[in-house]
Amino acid sequence: MQLPCLHIPPPKTPPPPLYLKFRTSHRENLRYLKAIGIIHPNTNPRNLPSPQTADYLISTVNFLKSKGIHDNDFPRLTFLCPQLFSSNFSTSEIEPVFDFLTTDLNATAQESRGLIVHCPYILFSDVEYCLKPTVEYLKGLGVEKLNEPSKQKAFLLNTRVDKLKAKIKFLRSIGLRYEEAAMVCARMPAIFGYNVEYNLRPKYEFLVGEMERSLEELKEFPQYFGFSLHKRIEPRHWHLKHRNVRIKLNRMLLGGDDRFYSKWK
Repeated sequence: MQLPCLHIPPPKTPPPPLYLKFRTSHRENLRYLKAIGIIHPNTNPRNLPSPQTADYLISTVNFLKSKGIHDNDFPRLTFLCPQLFSSNFSTSEIEPVFDFLTTDLNATAQESRGLIVHCPYILFSDVEYCLKPTVEYLKGLGVEKLNEPSKQKAFLLNTRVDKLKAKIKFLRSIGLRYEEAAMVCARMPAIFGYNVEYNLRPKYEFLVGEMERSLEELKEFPQYFGFSLHKRIEPRHWHLKHRNVRIKLNRMLLGGDDRFYSKWK
């Protein structure tokens, strides 16, 4: 007896194995990590991070982006703080810093980003023993706008109190009272970044020795310390002295060379 012909559908194409999808995701992760500079584009394939490590790096990137960091910030962060993107790094190590910037410094996400990009080392400063004491000391001196996303304020936040005190000590040693020294620092916070022996002291000695200026003039124009001794202060002083001209420090130092030398021919 002939059996009826049964229509048997052709077997369906089996779905691709899950690992193929996983590998594709891994390739996408690697491509993105290369695009933002965390992985060098010419890295030998044998040295590329494993899928697990790449996922971990992506989670770190996502955390930083949630705090306001941009894709184009990562090359700088990677270069200066490669430990941020190591397999044994945890974002819990730097989360207190973001909390500090928001709560204690009243910084917006954009301001926090600017401070961190200018000085990524802030992320590894201890909040209780370093950042908070520094901010309290600076505020006590009258330094304002510490949340300003500038290079100067970023490095200032990452300066330890003992180094800040060294500048006050120098200003006291040349005859300023504590209140006057604090005023100088508040008006010119950049002074905290200058070396005492190689920058501040030579400028002071030239001021009172060769220029025969008083401490009162320095208190009126503390920005004097911000000018180059050899490129601005000395040349302009000698130029005026040879012409028997004596003007205030601010008039002598402010403005471009063309304007200055055309005025005092």
